[in-house]
Amino acid sequence: MPQYHISFIIPVLDEEHLLMRLLEHFTAERQQKYGLEIIISDGGSTDDTLSIIEKALESGFVTSLTKHTGSDRQTIAEGRNAGARLASAPILVFLNADTVPHNMDDLCSSIEAWAKDAKQRQTSPAATTPVRIMPEERIWSDVIFHSFMNLYVQALNVLGIGMGRGECQIIRREAFDAVGGYNSAIVAGEDFDLYTRLRKRGNIAWLPKALVYESPRRFRKYGYWAIIWRWFSNSMAVIFFNRSVASEWEVIRE
Repeated sequence: MPQYHISFIIPVLDEEHLLMRLLEHFTAERQQKYGLEIIISDGGSTDDTLSIIEKALESGFVTSLTKHTGSDRQTIAEGRNAGARLASAPILVFLNADTVPHNMDDLCSSIEAWAKDAKQRQTSPAATTPVRIMPEERIWSDVIFHSFMNLYVQALNVLGIGMGRGECQIIRREAFDAVGGYNSAIVAGEDFDLYTRLRKRGNIAWLPKALVYESPRRFRKYGYWAIIWRWFSNSMAVIFFNRSVASEWEVIRE
């Protein structure tokens, strides 16, 4: 059985249009070079996502799959936790299905260097990365918003609050287990909640070369001001009431 160094966990729900764009980065050469394990956690897809995953399993782009088969709507926190239960590597990387790395080798080598650094092993239970919109889809408001958000994430971690964008969260397995993983009852803001708990155990590392791009689809539908308000209200509810304002996170697909 292969010895994995990094487990990539990708929660999906009806991602037939974007999933393969991400999975194609997990070539056999990269999997072998960095010791990658790729786990898909499907939340109950009804489109062609599962058939794409099955083909990716056969082709070697994906290592394993877990499927939610219940009648209830699975939260993304539940999906991430389900994927983590299958993971065997000491480093867990939760990557959204509509996210792609700017440079996969930079992402993996940055994670690898952070994981192996002796001081970081003692002081840093988790890491996070800059997030931007892909250049060909980017408009001026994307540049302003993401520049601010990347500084905001760094500031919260320096101030001791803890923050990591859900697009890419990098966590040591022992720290993830120690804090109990994601709070499955939180519909939105579960990523912020996890990082506030991880920050109490040490510093959140910033990996500037591990840049990832996210889809602008949610920003295009609602606009940035509406998104900022939703994030702020959910984060306040998480801090003060250990729950989110949203009762269900709307699925937006292309």
